[in-house]
Amino acid sequence: MIDSLLAYPQSLLGPLWPVLWTLAKILMIVVPLMLCVAYLTLWERKLIGFMQIRIGPNRTTFFGIRWLGGLAQPVADGLKLLLKEIIVPTGANKFLFVLAPIMAIMPALAAWAVVPFSPELVLSNIDAGLLYLLAMTSLGVYGVIIAGWASNSKYAFLGAMRSAAQIVSYEIAMGFALVGVLMAAQSLNLGEIVMAQQGGAGFLSWFWLPLFPLFLTYLISGVAEINRAPFDVAEGESEIVAGFHVEYSGMTFAVFFLAEYANMILISMLTAILFLGGWLSPFPASWGVLGASSFGWLILKAFLVVSTFIWFRATFPRYRYDQIMRLGWKIFIPVTLVWIVVLGAWMQTPLWIWWK
Repeated sequence: MIDSLLAYPQSLLGPLWPVLWTLAKILMIVVPLMLCVAYLTLWERKLIGFMQIRIGPNRTTFFGIRWLGGLAQPVADGLKLLLKEIIVPTGANKFLFVLAPIMAIMPALAAWAVVPFSPELVLSNIDAGLLYLLAMTSLGVYGVIIAGWASNSKYAFLGAMRSAAQIVSYEIAMGFALVGVLMAAQSLNLGEIVMAQQGGAGFLSWFWLPLFPLFLTYLISGVAEINRAPFDVAEGESEIVAGFHVEYSGMTFAVFFLAEYANMILISMLTAILFLGGWLSPFPASWGVLGASSFGWLILKAFLVVSTFIWFRATFPRYRYDQIMRLGWKIFIPVTLVWIVVLGAWMQTPLWIWWK
């Protein structure tokens, strides 16, 4: 169906078609992603408001329509930041100061190139998708370090060092968790990892069950890697003002803000794909529409995971820095290593009923 629709523009544009079609697919991913990032900020404030028996944003509307109360809040926030002056501190390295936000958001967007939304809907269906994701997500730390150093501020530099150490520490645990997924699925391709979770047992066939310690480690490490509460000591206002981006204002600050929420959505989507069956339905195929695999199931799972991130922020107090580092180095890394050994032994026995 899709191929027949694309046949005419493909013949019309000739050699330009692959370039234009790739750009179109990039826009089809980036534009909805930016909208999701904007309205995730609204959902966060509304959900935390509900948990704390508050209302949340409910005044900013489109054209004064009352029942749209609050829906224009992200637009108002974006316009406010767009109109604010960008101030570069005296003594700062201006080139690196502006480059840092770009370095922060670039990996969060580039990683979506290999994320499959369905068996056919993926920008680049490469066999080493998992390695590509590891490479892209590890680049985000450079934006943090550059921002702290280029700001010419001791508070920003201290926040950058804290954040960089935290990100690197939890990336190791996340990497080991992905090794378990690789072992279970026998593939680095994200689409094949989802298909490896097919089975007659519905959601019991997904990898969250045999890889449960790795699933929890990946989920919590994802919260820590993007400096979300309760792991946001790099932005501890009571200690170091606002962390590595304390000197940023206007759109330069907004880009850091966008990067954080884009990473939240990315980690949630990857958790759904790697451990929660991706687009697979939790119900048996005999259930008709509910049992059919679809893009909607993937979105629903990612939405539930990202809502869990917000739930963490509303519930837990901020940890001390030494507690965060101890959790990463002394608990998560040993647990993942031990479970990888257990998983390897388990896969050699008849008790392993997942992907063969």
